[in-house]
Amino acid sequence: MQMMSRNVLLNMELEEDDDEDGDIGDVPDSRRPFLAPHSLLPSGLVLENFDQTIVCSTFGPLEDQQDFRTPEFEEFNGKPDSLYFTDGQRRIDFVLVYEDETKKETNKKGTNEKQRRKRQAYESNLICHGLQLEATRSVSDDKLVFVKVHAPWDVLCTYAEIMHIKLPLKPNDLKTRSPFDTLNWFTKVLRVNESVIKPEQEFFTAPFEKSRMNDFYIHDRDSFFNPATRSRIVYFILSRVKYQVMNNVNKFGINRLVSSGIYKAAFPLHDCRFNYESEDSSCPSERYLLYREWAHPRSIYKKQPLDLIRKYYGEKIGIYFAWLGYYTQMLLLAAVVGVACFLYGYFDQDNCSWSKEVCDPDIGGQILMCPQCDKLCPFWRLNVTCESSKKLCIFDSFGTLVFAVFMGVWVTLFLEFWKRRQAELEYEWDTVELQQEEQPRPEYEAQCNHVVINEITQEEERIPFTACGKCIRVALCTSAVFFWILLIIASVIGIIVYRLSVFIVFSASLPNNPNGTDPIQKYLTPQMATSITASIISFIIIMILNTIYERVAIMITNFELPRTQTDYENSLTMKMFLFQFVNYYSSCFYIAFFKGKFVGYPGDPVYWLGKYRNEECDPGGCLLELTTQLTIIMGGKAIWNNIQEVLLPWVMNLIGRYKRVSGSENITPRWEQDYHLQPMGKLGLFYEYLEMIIQFGFVTLFVASFPLAPLLALVNNILEIRVDAWKLTTQYRRMVPEKARDIGAWQPIMQGIAILAVVTNAMIIAFTSDMIPRLVYYWSFSIPPYGDHSSYTMDGYINNTLSVFNITDFKNADKENPYIGLGDYTLCRYRDFRNPPGHPQEYKHNIYYWHVIAAKLAFIIVMEHIIYSVKFFISYAIPDVSKITKSKIKREKYLTQKLLHESHLKDLTKNMGLIAEKMGEVVDNSVRPKLE
Repeated sequence: MQMMSRNVLLNMELEEDDDEDGDIGDVPDSRRPFLAPHSLLPSGLVLENFDQTIVCSTFGPLEDQQDFRTPEFEEFNGKPDSLYFTDGQRRIDFVLVYEDETKKETNKKGTNEKQRRKRQAYESNLICHGLQLEATRSVSDDKLVFVKVHAPWDVLCTYAEIMHIKLPLKPNDLKTRSPFDTLNWFTKVLRVNESVIKPEQEFFTAPFEKSRMNDFYIHDRDSFFNPATRSRIVYFILSRVKYQVMNNVNKFGINRLVSSGIYKAAFPLHDCRFNYESEDSSCPSERYLLYREWAHPRSIYKKQPLDLIRKYYGEKIGIYFAWLGYYTQMLLLAAVVGVACFLYGYFDQDNCSWSKEVCDPDIGGQILMCPQCDKLCPFWRLNVTCESSKKLCIFDSFGTLVFAVFMGVWVTLFLEFWKRRQAELEYEWDTVELQQEEQPRPEYEAQCNHVVINEITQEEERIPFTACGKCIRVALCTSAVFFWILLIIASVIGIIVYRLSVFIVFSASLPNNPNGTDPIQKYLTPQMATSITASIISFIIIMILNTIYERVAIMITNFELPRTQTDYENSLTMKMFLFQFVNYYSSCFYIAFFKGKFVGYPGDPVYWLGKYRNEECDPGGCLLELTTQLTIIMGGKAIWNNIQEVLLPWVMNLIGRYKRVSGSENITPRWEQDYHLQPMGKLGLFYEYLEMIIQFGFVTLFVASFPLAPLLALVNNILEIRVDAWKLTTQYRRMVPEKARDIGAWQPIMQGIAILAVVTNAMIIAFTSDMIPRLVYYWSFSIPPYGDHSSYTMDGYINNTLSVFNITDFKNADKENPYIGLGDYTLCRYRDFRNPPGHPQEYKHNIYYWHVIAAKLAFIIVMEHIIYSVKFFISYAIPDVSKITKSKIKREKYLTQKLLHESHLKDLTKNMGLIAEKMGEVVDNSVRPKLE
């Protein structure tokens, strides 16, 4: 194919445009930075050259457009594993799929003809930019056409320089022996078999320059650019090539063509089937190796082949699995300590004296508790909560305090050691200076309508909006985010109203006397029934709001128009996490810190909305209810996500296979097999990160109420790694490889969660659990002058912590006394620290209450200061980058500069020598005649 020196654009200004392309990518032709054709890009070109506008030819009706260059049509050669054009020489770097417009059943207002013209203009411009195209019809559906894209060597070199891609200079000789190599015999069973997946050779690298091509390690042109790099370069071109001018506005990019239906898909190819090696001996069958050594269930105990993951899928996916694997390893320690604390509480529950008092018929069975709602709720005996009090002893024990302190330190160790591991990966994967090579998003480039002077370079540059316009956008986006957060808070208030109203129903319908013969009645108290049903409804509302807000957050971020893909993902990450934080954690915060805290007392209860009486906790506190809420949300979320991640793509692919008209997999070409796989979402692994960060929040923020949370997270993550691996290798098309040096905005989010977790766990122990009141009773109120016991003891704790109320002392004159007519009772007990009736300050908080409040505040301050001090010391003591990694980075930079400098000096010396020779010849020629 001969390359053209001009671009083909459709001039459709006089035609009605019926497609729904949207506004992304539209910009006046005079302002749009245009991608110069390959043949016009000189050596040393950088991204700013895109600002040079090239005069493009415009054409009228289709029959007059003789300059269209269309791809050559070739028949399938019968090789299902081939990754090359029909000639067997040119490698397929990308595949575009469209439905032949002439064979479509409907043609509304000539839409098919317009789409065909746009597609032909786009493909013609791809050829103009140096890409080579070959088209092949589907073997199973004659309507589908697959356009295979190949980037020749010159195009790859040109755009590698534009994109500042770092490529090998020479083999790296700095690989040092690990101090743990002596343990290789012990970890051999966990490592990937190196005879199957061979270690990658390491190189010194530098940004590619065509003028210094001889300095790079070009052993073989076919392998110098690996398939992932080739796909990146081709996608860079596909995203920026124009196809239409309309009303002096350019439309461009493959993403837009796919979203408008002109193309049905665009993707790079997998190199083989996942369950069989390629029949082509030159193909490394990396997909098959990944499935066998990474995604297969029998490899669940092995370490991940991170280098091969990075090579095949790119650094962005590689860093995700590296982080997830490291997080899972660190969870192992937290899970072991959490199980130990749980077992301590489980085996120590028989020594829980306050629970024994609750269950004792002579103590708890004789204590009459006040109704917890008006009219319908009866008086009840304390021993109704016997079983729940026994379970509460497991979680509300001394082990909980130890585990909360441990998790405050653990989360700091995890974050600091991950920074070190991340720095090692940055060096090994060559992403240390990645920020310098990241290019603007095509959507951002398209909107660069305003010219400003760069403060640093003092040169003109284009930006999408002025400072005033940016402020307006930020204000609108912030308002939209806060509106949705308020919507979540409204849903939480609705759940609270539900709890208050349904508690009355359960109190009237469920039996209030314990029945030892019925196991359900032993556990299904009105409080427990209310908690379980409210948690389930809360989970359903969470998932519904989550689905709606995802689309809203994407719309808001698109409106913001971030410059780079990293900026886009970071902006979307902060919006989504802020929403998810309120969505998932609001109900837990309510139970932990608000429920039962502002209820007043039976004589003067607090009412919500003037109608619903505020709900109270069990006599043992709300800790068990918080544990129930966490279990339901964590468990339900894990089950729901696994259904979405595993069953949904598997079922969709299964349906797709049954819908095929003819053909079988063994005669279907590679590109058609991949087309029938599921497309990866536009946000890639964003939702995988979000899922894990939400789990990280549950593991750290509320771990004081549920020591088994790290164990559940560990089991889930072990499965999650292999499920994600299986999904990527078997069910989804290959993603366009992307660069990434870290996990982005998720790192500061985790650091914020770690700081907040210290406060929440300290407050859970202080205000949600009953640990502080028990300690105050044991050390101060069990002995004189406040107690009657001669030594420190927990005996009498229940009686001491329940206040007395006279049912005739109802003070709200606007309401009828709700306790009259519920039985022949005069006194009842309630959970609070107040003076009894007849006291000079009756129903006021007693001295015990103020001791407890002082002890709680003191505990929070001491615990926070101790843990924060340890956290800051650990952060200071553990550097973000290890000394070895720093030395490697410095030495590589030194050797790279030295190599390039020596090469440049050699070229300069050679050129100077040639100049000197020519000057000598000129001098000789001028002097010789004079001498003669």
